[in-house]
Amino acid sequence: MTSLQAVRQAIVAAPFELDNKGEVPRPGTLYIPPAHRKALSRESVLVIGARGVGKSFWTAALNNDGLREQIGGSIKELANTVIFVGYAAQPKRLAYPDKETFKGLLDNGCEPYTVWRAVVIRRLAAIIEEAVVQDSWAASVQWVEENPEEFSRIVEAANEKLAERNQFGLFVFDALDRTSDDWDTMNHIVRDLLRIALWLRDFSHLRAKVFLRPDQMERTVTSFVDASKILATRADLTWERQDLHAMMWQRLINAPGEHGECLRSLITSVLPPTEKLSAEGGAWLLPRALNSEAPYQRRLFEALAGDKMGKDARRGVPYVWSVSHLADGHGWTSPRSFLAAISAAAEDSQRYGDQHALALHYESIKRGIQKASQIRVEQVAEDDPWVPEVMLPLEGTNVPCEYEAMRTAWEAAFPNGAGSITTTHLPPQHAGSWDGVRNDLERLGILVNRKDGRIDMPDLYRVGFGLGRKGGVKPRN
Repeated sequence: MTSLQAVRQAIVAAPFELDNKGEVPRPGTLYIPPAHRKALSRESVLVIGARGVGKSFWTAALNNDGLREQIGGSIKELANTVIFVGYAAQPKRLAYPDKETFKGLLDNGCEPYTVWRAVVIRRLAAIIEEAVVQDSWAASVQWVEENPEEFSRIVEAANEKLAERNQFGLFVFDALDRTSDDWDTMNHIVRDLLRIALWLRDFSHLRAKVFLRPDQMERTVTSFVDASKILATRADLTWERQDLHAMMWQRLINAPGEHGECLRSLITSVLPPTEKLSAEGGAWLLPRALNSEAPYQRRLFEALAGDKMGKDARRGVPYVWSVSHLADGHGWTSPRSFLAAISAAAEDSQRYGDQHALALHYESIKRGIQKASQIRVEQVAEDDPWVPEVMLPLEGTNVPCEYEAMRTAWEAAFPNGAGSITTTHLPPQHAGSWDGVRNDLERLGILVNRKDGRIDMPDLYRVGFGLGRKGGVKPRN
């Protein structure tokens, strides 16, 4: 029998990368939930997902030949698709302009629509082995403006070449919140990109895929003719509870060396002989029986953590509790938060040695929630640095609470109003009033407006921002 400490160490050693900023994912980390299959198909142009649900992960995976072939096992059309990354978190000067270059182009009177056309033409010209001006992005944009007929000829020729090869060209755009520090400018950039995506649909073998955060879906972003055709392709990157558990086990069985052997042995002890693990392309694959809760997935997690979050079942069931307490205000739990909590729980459980009969102690799972919340708050600070600033005056407050108490705390901390919030990146979209800031926090899933009018906060953020709740998981000291 595998020792408890060996299982805990194996979980800690598993490939639980908690933040993808464009790095190529490991083959063993690839798990495709049903909802994501639609999102990854060529015809889904608009893909919406909150922080940590996989936008950058899928961008990097699609751009890797080996991983795209692996994805193609589930989504056949991607096997003959050529990927062009048109924007991403990692800067690539020759593929797309960075934020500062974008700002310079717009300051000089260039329209975002023309900038995106320049991004497209650089990649399509290479398909037919022709060259367009690439001395600088300013020169490429100028060439697009001055050569509309030549531009059209190259695009049509590239489309025909792809058709001859029985291939499709897919332009992928991610991390668009990094294109500008101003909401109006960024909305303009995104709106013109969606116009580009609509234009590409006129060609038989060209498509675009645009990953956006929910708060980027302002009405002004789709205020152009025929925008409904793009909205009709929308897909959301969501994770059901069974998806999160399946994704976790997919990574666990691919832990390195003896750690992977330990966890694969644990799975084998729970599954029937008919359900076997298999390996392909240097990675272990999860049996189909573990893609759903019943009958084996929940039983397998109970082998790790038991069926109670305490001495009796009244405090919850670990299989459910570990996911539900990581949900944001919209009820969504991200794989990044779930993996962080499980990894931290395994590490913390080592303190119990063999005194506890299970690999994951229920108190350690609670501390795992604390760790995941801390990580989530740190990541929010990267994307929306104004959020920690407005949450600081609320530290120590118990939720749910009256909105008036919250606004009073903000007014005391910011006597010059919501417009005085300082930030190094995008400010609150509606910083004209505290009601607007509150609405922005609700849209981000940080605050929840209860039916009785009080304001609540999910544990995912509450713990990390230092707010309390009667009987809830305590904030970290």
